[in-house]
Amino acid sequence: MFTVTNVSKAYGPKKLFEEVNVAFSPGRRYGLTGPNGAGKSTFMKILAGDEEADMGTISRPKKLGILRQDHFRYEEDRVLDVVLMGNHALWAAMKEKDVLLAKPDITEEDGNRLGDLEIVIAEEDGYSAESEAAELLEGLGIEASFHEGPMRQLTGGLKLRVLLAQALFGKPQGLLLDEPTNNLDIDSIRWLEQFLKAYEGVLITISHDRHFLNSICTHIADIDYETIIHYPGGYDDMVRQKAQVRSRVESELSEKKKKIAQLQDFVARFHAGTRASQVQSRIKQIDKLKTDDLKRSNIARPFIRFDQAEVSGRQTLTIENIAKSYDGQEVIQPFSSLVCKGEKICVIGRNGVGKSTLVKMIAGAVEPDGGGKITWGHQATMGYLPQDHHGTISKGTTAFGWLRDINTRLTNEEISGVMGRMLFSGEERMKPTDTLSGGETVRLLLCKLMLDEDNVLVLDEPTNHLDLESISALAEGLQKYEGTVIVVTHDQELISEVATRIWSLEHGKPVNDFSGNFEEFLAKHPYAAQRR
Repeated sequence: MFTVTNVSKAYGPKKLFEEVNVAFSPGRRYGLTGPNGAGKSTFMKILAGDEEADMGTISRPKKLGILRQDHFRYEEDRVLDVVLMGNHALWAAMKEKDVLLAKPDITEEDGNRLGDLEIVIAEEDGYSAESEAAELLEGLGIEASFHEGPMRQLTGGLKLRVLLAQALFGKPQGLLLDEPTNNLDIDSIRWLEQFLKAYEGVLITISHDRHFLNSICTHIADIDYETIIHYPGGYDDMVRQKAQVRSRVESELSEKKKKIAQLQDFVARFHAGTRASQVQSRIKQIDKLKTDDLKRSNIARPFIRFDQAEVSGRQTLTIENIAKSYDGQEVIQPFSSLVCKGEKICVIGRNGVGKSTLVKMIAGAVEPDGGGKITWGHQATMGYLPQDHHGTISKGTTAFGWLRDINTRLTNEEISGVMGRMLFSGEERMKPTDTLSGGETVRLLLCKLMLDEDNVLVLDEPTNHLDLESISALAEGLQKYEGTVIVVTHDQELISEVATRIWSLEHGKPVNDFSGNFEEFLAKHPYAAQRR
């Protein structure tokens, strides 16, 4: 169990949470939620002991699994060993055993110590540890051919998967996972969901994946009003309950304010008259009723609406035999397709199978090999949001100035209105583009797409860097958009809510062009289950 007692944390004048008292119980799986900047990662670091609270105390389980982001620390270590390090007691015993066995002469004391170490290794299931570590790695999409090699052979995304396996390894009593689905494809996310559902300890996780939270969580711990409030159920359950609680409390507060106003009016009219005892009675009632205003909620949801300046022809996009290879390695096999007006296509598949390459060819950012051809239909206009935002927004200007420069036909009021809907309010509109965070960059690019009013949107991992409220708003905006959408995403909730068609990619196979929604696709192609 984690027990949090009177914990507070602030950075300068900004309070994240104040005098928090909350417990996280074994057998429960908690999603830690709140918008970007609410303090989720800070609270997780405090729980892990990596950061000090300003005041208060934390009690923790003795055996903790923590997802850390320090993958460069293990560059020369064997991949399997990095996972084994997640069980500190086992790893220490195994290393000490190796040192003792390497001695040319083993003393009686060494022999006794080896016996003690063997007991520790047995108690920690050390003799099946490597096979268990390998199973975790394979479940997270790291092939067996990498297990014996050093960490430096892996890409950054795969290194993070190894660190996730490290956190899960060794049956920890408590698990702290900050964004565990980052860099995971749908197969691996579904495997992780099943693993965590079977986990018996106390889990606390941060994730921007609504489907993941709805799937695994028994409770939500929401950071808001400068405290942490528990709600039973998944993320969607919390949103409904929170709205009801907020509405009830605000109604009660409104009634109190009305009553106080009436009492104050009586006091003001009769304080100098002959009704002194009644005035004093009203003053006491005011003191009793007076309460601090509700601490301001930090929830701020953007409003995303994509309009079309013109409607495209029925045959919006014709793809003829496009293919792509790099260094002799075929990434996209020849692919042809007809995309019609209003279709919502989600491009899915494991990391590295060529999803971004495919949409880059469609967007004109990469040329197809050979005779491949992309033909846009009558009046089709395209808005493109790339996965790599580097260089997309020019430096040396402001967020407002950048939009002003590329949308000269629009008024300042129109630009400011869209920026306000995307939570750039007041001074934030004049924020230098050099200092934009990842989330602010994506929100500004979405502002551009809304202002451009194209009838085709090509989006490559648009949910990266967005918080849950923004992702929900994006899914709603794409649902209601009457134009055509091609979107690369691992977000299962967005796929379920948006897709009318699926392009599924696998290594060494042609693109699977499936007409139907995600649920229909999964019914015909058990996407993850077949590969477990």
